[in-house]
Formats: sequence, C-alpha cells, structure tokens
Amino acid sequence: MALINTRSPSTPLQFPLLRSHHRRIRAPLLLPLARVFPQSLLSHHLFSPLPRRRRLASRMGNGVSVATADPTAGKMVFQPILEEGVFRFDCSGNDRDAAFPSLSFADPKARDTPIPVHKAPEYVPTFECVYGQQKVEIKLPSGTSFYGTGEVSGQLERTGKRVFTWNTDAWGFGPGTTSLYQSHPWVLALLPDGKALGVLADTTRRCEIDLREDSTIRLTAAAPYPIITFGPFGSPTEVLVSLSHAIGTIFMPPKWSLGYHQCRWSYDSADKVLKVARTFREKGIPCDVIWMDIDYMDGFRCFTFDHERFPSPKSMVNDLHKIGCQAIWMLDPGIKYEEGYFVFDSGSKNDVWIQKADGKPFVGDVWPGPCVFPDFTQQKTRSWWADLVKDFMSNGVDGIWNDMNEPAVFRTITKTMPESNIHRGDDELGGCQNHSHYHNVYGMLMARSTYEGMKMGCRTKRPFVLTRAGFIGSQRYAATWTGDNLSNWEHLHMSISMVLQLGLSGQPLSGPDIGGFAGNATAKLFGRWMGVGALFPFSRGHTEQGTVDHEPWSFGEECEEVCRLALLRRYRLLPHIYTLFYMSHMNGTPVAAPTFFADPQDSRLRTVENSFLLGPLLICSSTGPDQSAHELSHILPKGIWLPFDFGDSHPDLPTLFLQGGSILPIGPPIQHVGEAKAEDDLSLFVALDKDGKAAGVLFEDDGDGYEYTKGDFLLTYYAAELDSSVVTVKVSKTEGLRKRPKRVLHVHLLLGGGAMINSQGTDGDEIHIIVPSESEVSNLVAESENQYRARLEAAKPIPDVDEVSGVKGIELSKIPIDLKSGDWVLKIVPWIGGRIISMMHIPTGTQWLHSRVERDGYEEYSGTEYRSSGCSEEYKVVGRDLEQSGEEESLCLEGDVGGGLIIRRQISIPKDDRKILQIDSSIVAQNVGAGSGGFSRLVCLRVHPTFTLLHPSEVLVTFTSIDGLMHEISPEPGEQLFEGDLRPNGEWMLVDKCTGVCLINRFELSQVSKCLLHWGTGTVNLELWSEERPVSKDTPLRICHEYEVKQI
Repeated sequence: MALINTRSPSTPLQFPLLRSHHRRIRAPLLLPLARVFPQSLLSHHLFSPLPRRRRLASRMGNGVSVATADPTAGKMVFQPILEEGVFRFDCSGNDRDAAFPSLSFADPKARDTPIPVHKAPEYVPTFECVYGQQKVEIKLPSGTSFYGTGEVSGQLERTGKRVFTWNTDAWGFGPGTTSLYQSHPWVLALLPDGKALGVLADTTRRCEIDLREDSTIRLTAAAPYPIITFGPFGSPTEVLVSLSHAIGTIFMPPKWSLGYHQCRWSYDSADKVLKVARTFREKGIPCDVIWMDIDYMDGFRCFTFDHERFPSPKSMVNDLHKIGCQAIWMLDPGIKYEEGYFVFDSGSKNDVWIQKADGKPFVGDVWPGPCVFPDFTQQKTRSWWADLVKDFMSNGVDGIWNDMNEPAVFRTITKTMPESNIHRGDDELGGCQNHSHYHNVYGMLMARSTYEGMKMGCRTKRPFVLTRAGFIGSQRYAATWTGDNLSNWEHLHMSISMVLQLGLSGQPLSGPDIGGFAGNATAKLFGRWMGVGALFPFSRGHTEQGTVDHEPWSFGEECEEVCRLALLRRYRLLPHIYTLFYMSHMNGTPVAAPTFFADPQDSRLRTVENSFLLGPLLICSSTGPDQSAHELSHILPKGIWLPFDFGDSHPDLPTLFLQGGSILPIGPPIQHVGEAKAEDDLSLFVALDKDGKAAGVLFEDDGDGYEYTKGDFLLTYYAAELDSSVVTVKVSKTEGLRKRPKRVLHVHLLLGGGAMINSQGTDGDEIHIIVPSESEVSNLVAESENQYRARLEAAKPIPDVDEVSGVKGIELSKIPIDLKSGDWVLKIVPWIGGRIISMMHIPTGTQWLHSRVERDGYEEYSGTEYRSSGCSEEYKVVGRDLEQSGEEESLCLEGDVGGGLIIRRQISIPKDDRKILQIDSSIVAQNVGAGSGGFSRLVCLRVHPTFTLLHPSEVLVTFTSIDGLMHEISPEPGEQLFEGDLRPNGEWMLVDKCTGVCLINRFELSQVSKCLLHWGTGTVNLELWSEERPVSKDTPLRICHEYEVKQI
C-alpha cells in the first residue's frame, strides 16, 4: 500500500455528514439551518482539513519574504518571478516552501525562482485560512470586467458568476453549469482604463472562482497554494503573452488540422467512413479529416480494431489519403479489465494502474465494462502509454482523440473515481497523493503521453491530439473542444463565448461540436452554426448516436449551399489562420479574441457576444433564429472597419469586416489543405488606416514537420502606403531561409461598402494602385452596396423550420418558453409533460435543473410508472401572466392524458415573495363519461424533478420526518421510499456544501402520500407522489409545492 506524501499541512478530512449514507437522529419536528449544520460547517462549507499550524510572516523592503511565524489572515507576501510585472504571492514564507510543484508552468522551477526586480506589485491579495482552506481576495477598481476562467458556459463577461475547477463529464451542460471538462484557475481582469491583469491560482485541487461581487476576485482551495499575477499591463494581449511565458504556448499544429473535421458517434465501418469522405469530394464541400469514435474498436478495447467492420485500417486510411483526408482515432483511458487482452496484461506487468487506498488496482465501469486506469502521474506509465501510441500509429493513424479522461466513470454519483484513490506520482509532480490532488491534471497528463507517443511514432510529422479534459497548460500538447453540447440556439450562442474564454485562458485551439452533439439540429440551426463555426480556430461537426445525420448535406440543398460557402471561406482564410497559429505558437498571442481586444478602453465592447476577432478580421454573426447577420445592428469598435466578402454574401452567413491599417492574406478556394501549392496565386485584402497605411504578415512552411525550427520557412511582412493618390504595396521585411515562390499576387484595396479596386503583379515586387477620386469612390461604393443587396435577395435562405421529428415520430417543439422574475429564470418546453428544462437561481448563480428537450428536467406523470400516459402528449399553454407593474410572472399548461383527463400545472413566481418558485399541479377529470360513474381510471400524480448535482461528492439530502427523526442522506446508487411517518414533515433540502447553498422543497403534507429519493449519475430525483385513486370532476388529485434557495 502506497504512502501519501504529507508535505502539505492541509490534507483534507472527510466531511463529517458524509460518513454515514443515511443517518437518522431524534430531533424536533422543525429544525432551523443552524441546527441541521453545526456552526463550524456553516462558517465554511468545504471539506474540513486538519487545522493549520499558526505562523507569522514579515516582508522585507525589497518584497522578498522571510518566514517568522504563522498568520491566518492578512496581506500575502510576494516575490517577483519570471519577468518584470509577474509576482508570486503566498500566505507566508513557510507556505511558499510547502506549496506543491507547479503543473501549469512549462518550467516549474520558474515559479519558484525569484528574480532581481525591486518594483512592488500594484495589487496585493489578502488571504484568510479557515479549516484548511485558503481564501484569497483581490479588490480591483470599480468598473473592472472579468474574463477567462477557462472552459465555462454562459456569458462572456464573468461578473456575477462563480465556477469550480473540477473536471466533470458534463453531458448536456447549461449556461449555469459550474464545472465542465477542464480546469483553468485563471481570471483575466480588464481594468476601466483598458489595462489588464491576470490572476492564476496555481493549484491542481478543486478551486472556487467567485466573481459575484463587482470588481472583486475571490479564490478558495485547499491550502497552501500560490497566487501568480501578471501585470497590470497595457492591454489584455500583453497579459496573455506574459502568461504564455509561464504556461507555454500552443503546439504548432499541422496545417491540415486547421481544415474542416467531420465526425459522428459513430461511423461504424470502413465503408461508411469512405462513403462520407467521398461525398464531400463529390459535392465540392471542403474537408480534411474524418474521425473514428469508439465503435472502430473490438469491444471498446483501446488499441484494437473490429476486424469485421474495420478489417484493414491502414488500407482504409490509404484510401482516405488519396482523396486528401486524414484519419483521427479515439483512445480512452479506461482499459478493459481482462486477462489475455494485451494492453491489460502489459499494464499489469508494468504496475501502471491507479490504486485504491488498499493498494489494489481501482476498477470502474466505462464503455468496455470493468476497467482499470493508467496512472499518468508516473513517468513509467507515460512511457508505457507512449510506446502503445507509437505502435498504434503504424495502422495509419494521423491524429488521436483522448476522450473520457476527466476521468469519467459510469454508475457512480460523482461521475468519476473515488477521491481516496492513490496516484504514485513522480516527485517533480507532487509525489504520491490521492486522486483529489491529481484529478484536474489527469487529462492533461494523458494528452501529454499521447503527444509524446505520436512524436516517437513519426519524427517527421507534428502530432495532433484532441483532449476533452485538460488543465491550464494543456495547450502545450493538445487541442480541445467544448464538450457534449446541445443542438439548440442557446448552445450556438454560447459556443462563441466558450471558444473565446478558452483562448483568454491560454488555449487558442478550440471549437464546439458544430450543430450540437446531443439532439437533432434543424436546417437553419445547423447552417447558422456552420457559418460561424467554420471560422473558429478548430472547426468540427459532431453528433451522438441516435440523432439524424449531421453532415453538411443532411438538411436540404439550401443548408448544403450555406455549408459549402462557409467552408470555402475558411479555406480561403487558411493562410491567415495558419499565420495566427504560428504567431500564437511563437509569442503566445491569441488566435480568436473578443471584439473588445480592438479597443480595450471601449466599455461598449466588453459584453459583445455575437462577434469576435481573428487578428484584424472581425466576424459578426447571428446566433438566433429570427434575424440574419446583415439585419443586426452590430457594435463595431471605433476607427475604420470595412466590410468585404468573396462574392459569397448570404443571409445565413456572418458578415466580415477588416480593420483599417491591415493587410489580410487570402488563398484560393480549395477542397483540402493538400490541394494547395506554394505557387498558387496569393491575394492581399488591404484596408488603409486614417494615415493611409496598412500592414500584414504571412507565414509559410511545409505545413507539417519541424524544418521550420531550422529556418525553413518564409515570414513575409507586407506594407501598403498611400502617397499622392497612389497606394504602393510591397514587401517590407522577410524572415526565414525559404525562397519566395514565383506566383501572382492579387491586391484588393477596400474602399468601403464592400467596394474594392483590384490590381495584380508578382509577389515580391511593388504593386501600385491608383485611387479614384472621391466621387468615383462614392459611385463604386453605391454600386457595390446594390450588388450586395442583390446577392442577398438572390440567395436561397435556409427554410425557417423549427420542428424536427422525434425518435417516435412526435413533433418536438424546440423553442422553450421563458419564465423570469425575481430570483428565478426558467425555461419550459410545452412537450412531454411540459418539461422544465432549466431552473436557474440568479442570486447564487446555481442551475438546479438542466436537461435536453426530451429527457430529464422537471416532469410529471399520471401514474406510478415512468413514461406513463401524459408524457408524450404536447402540453398546451392556456395562460400566461407576464410581469408588469409588479404583477407576478406565471404560466399555466394543460396536457391531455387520455380518458377524459388532463394534467394542469400552474408555475408562478409570486409578486409578494420573488424568492419563491411555486408549482401547483393537478390531474383533473375534464370529460369522464357517465358510464364510468363519473370516475376515471386509477391515477397517481407523480412529480419527478431530475436535479443536476453540481458537486456530486459534496451533496446530501436532509429533512426531519413526521416522527421527529432527522435524516441526512448522502449519495448512494438506488432508491429510497419514505411513507407514513417517515415522510418529510412538509419540506426537504438538497444541500450543496461546495457552493454553500441548499434547495428547499416545501409541500402540502396532506397532498403527498409518498416521497421518493433516487440518486443517479450526477443527478438526484426528489419525487412527490399523491395517493393513487380514480378522480372525478369534484375530486381531482393535487400537489402544490414550492422551491427556495438559501445560503447555509
């Protein structure tokens, strides 16, 4: 049995209330919160570690700290590190010595090495250590805006939000989900004057990032850990460059990986893969990569192939290569526990598995069934995995997809392995620790091992790895995507902010599943998503099993044409996009950036969410179904922004603007990256600034391999200048040893309104363009605007169809009804029992319900069985009272459940208590025949909410039953039914200790005969059942209940 490294004085103890799965304690009938939770737990709701030794610290005048004793609160002590403007803060010198090694820094020693800088930091954090938790606070000037925090859903500007860094398999996440697949304990603060400050909590543990108070950053995690600040610097770009000096830059991607990727779960045979790839070519839709999900494997065993469906993977890949397509294959961390399976046998021989506390390998269920998991915290494990990857590449593997590496584990409440599991980590990573220490870096370490294995497998090609889970610094090894999103307009809109937040957190190569992973996209949704998704740094379409086809040609000819135009745009822009990645790789600059990067001082731009920058290129999109991009009033940065296109204007495509002072390199329209040749014509789009000048840059190399590191590249700086009505375009500077290709250079000088004048010559020579007179320019602009309107009118917009067929042919309404008032925001879909698919509590930022249209959420049934009558019928909205002049917000729905019965539900937020959400439901006999005596069949009203557990390992349900016993129930798979005197005495609470809040469900006891508690995977059902009996017009069944959220 391994011994855990005890270098940290803050090893956490288990929360006392979780030691028993279900405790019953004699208690009064009604208990206030203070009686349910001891005061010590109320004051700090996270796990309570051992008390910290008391220390005191003093700081010398030069900013270098000397530990003398132990404070529990105060200002943090600092050291300058890395470069000027970067500071490390600790609670004391002793805490500095006790901190774990950095796994975010590319060179961990840089975090621990002070530099001779005598400048003091402008902002000094304060700290408080309570029950082993280090709470840090940084107060910034009023009007500061917050960004970053890594992979997060919801709004772009993060003020008012709180997230927790705990990598989670978050299928179907919503805007209020607080933990997704990756952890970036990082905040980018944009100060009122446009300067920026970066804040990194350098801990691998679960970390609370609380931005709910204006201009205040609060960070909480297990002590001790250092805070690293970057700046303030003159712009957010400078902060990101400085951050990259700490955590490293993006790996240089092979150029083909910047083309379009097509994926689904799953293309289940080699024949299907080749058919999809060939269809792209036949239809003239660009594509570079086809992906293989888990069904290519033999029984989901990693590093194997199903020899019936994929009899010769290498032959299939050769056929793909012939038509310019690459192949990417999935590898998960879960290795089937099966003797005779070569991966399991070799891993067992090398002793590479994560262990339980008793020293035996941990076994958990994933796709293959019982699985063991490699311990990537050990060098020997990483080398073992890298060797497997190296051999795997001989099958024709161009790239590898690491999925399920949070790590996800099935049939567990927490969706992952126990935090008590043991990692026998290398000393330089932190030594032997439990899983709670290494959980957030597991995916990054797996991606690192995969990346290193690919390099070993082919030294002449750059690896391409995509990882679902990650940590700040993962960009050194892998790209990422934003996880299992939903096919709806909300997720289309969120996808822009999510890509931007990852870029602002050091990961520039990301994108969403275009069209949405879960559920069926409509034609308009898919086409609009492709329009903007084709311009994301990583562009991939993907969908899950059981959905309709989600290829670009799957939604009709109008959508197919939009997808073709969108992807041709991407491929024309590839010279520019590839250059942006080279600059990001070399300097740490962003690839995609929020619009406010164009003018950080302009407060109007700080919340803009439907546009973004690719360098000087501004993309303005429509992320809603009602208006096209050209119909929206986009907020543009100050200065010159000139619209342009490639003659491809379309109502369902974004509009493009080029910033004055910029030159944009553009290539020819191609079907795949391999089709491009160095001698192809090159185009430059030129937008002059107010001084008549412009500049741009183009990077060129082989598109793969490492010869560019030896000087085999060409970096060309182009310049344009207006002098006496003549614009001269020339090469102002070059870098690299590669010779300039002999090619035609086309120059397009933008005039405004989409108008341009063109010239051409030889690349490398000066090209002169005579600028027309003002009146001639006005005529050209007017003519161009007329042509633009004509193209839009002639284009075939994607049909405005908002309904798609469900699995059983039911027409599903995709548009939810919003109910918003007081503390609550709800989304209700009038289908399948009038499901509530989102229940957001605004003051705490907690989303208690989040589901897709056809599954989970809040439902009601007319019988004791799930999916009973009433759950496939569409509910009719029979009334709605909107909030006006202080009136309450309410919604009334009715659904016909057959036999003359309806389920009626009134959802309301009372005007006299906006903290309460009320639901009044009943089964009513509307038309029961006389032959039945006026009574219906036997029915039961079953209230069935599926609440999302934001932190599954830190929740419990508590209540006092009628008999006076207090119940504290922690997660355990299965159901518990409470009847008679064991029923909650009118209320029960779902408590989340991590967020420090509870959801209270109160109900009329006389209406509820049973209460059922069911723990699922990351969910819990708190059900209320009426009695089971026939109903008549005079004797309906009714359950009236309410929800309220309180701090604990």
